[in-house]
Amino acid sequence: MKSLSIKIIGSFIFLISGALMAQDFQGKAYYQSKTSMDMSNFAGQQMSEQQRKMMAERMKSMLEKTFVLSFNRTESIYKEEEKLAAPGAGGGGRMGGMMGSFTAGAQYKNVKDQQLVQDQEFFGKQFLVKDSIPKLEWKMGTESKQIGQYLCFKATAVKKGDDLDFANMRRRNRDDEQKDSEKSKDTAKSTNLMDEIEVPKEILVTAWYTPQIPVNQGPGEYWGLPGLILEVNSGNTTILCSKIEINPTDKTEIKAPSRGKVVTKKEYDDIVKDKMKEMQEMYGGRGGGGSRR
Repeated sequence: MKSLSIKIIGSFIFLISGALMAQDFQGKAYYQSKTSMDMSNFAGQQMSEQQRKMMAERMKSMLEKTFVLSFNRTESIYKEEEKLAAPGAGGGGRMGGMMGSFTAGAQYKNVKDQQLVQDQEFFGKQFLVKDSIPKLEWKMGTESKQIGQYLCFKATAVKKGDDLDFANMRRRNRDDEQKDSEKSKDTAKSTNLMDEIEVPKEILVTAWYTPQIPVNQGPGEYWGLPGLILEVNSGNTTILCSKIEINPTDKTEIKAPSRGKVVTKKEYDDIVKDKMKEMQEMYGGRGGGGSRR
């Protein structure tokens, strides 16, 4: 059975290799991204079950997205498919408002030059985040599964948690903090929503890649495997490829975005953290209720 699988893979690689050798080779992969989030972590005890459901529905457009990855042998552009917002969408309370202020544009990756460029809008200001591509230490597995017509293999890695990773935020475990009496005094005084949540220090990433499309690319920040990554499970988020086009008739220009203030990832994160701190001081209270008097 294994030898049959190897033969099948070899046949596909042989067929696609011809397309890869073409000077104008390009592919397109369509991905569905879905994030599961426990709204009770952010909604507060004062909200009813019906209000939580309404909040979850309003945030659905932010938690379920469709992306297109246009790629060639060394470069890729990853961006969200444009779609009309549903009536009444948006909102979602303070957390929804904050998340809605992060408007990500096209993301460019060059695996040859190890360069990542992210077109990012934040509170009406345009930024161009330029940095090296995050590199994960992949552990190659032998487990395989079929995704569409492609045979995929499993790889895992552990990435460091990002303080601004809203998708993986969770309610802070105050029990651990009670061990430090001084720290517990400080946290007892804090009533801000952002002080009540945290991101895990480490997040397990599981990827499924196909050697049948031997390019070093994948959705979002993920790359570095001997084949196109078709599925990623990272914390609360799952990204799954639904369709692939090799050398499509409608080709996309693959080049780095160029509009916006150029900053590094660290500089951009500091700008966001300063804005969040400003909003906390402005609103005060438990994630929310109105201005101070």
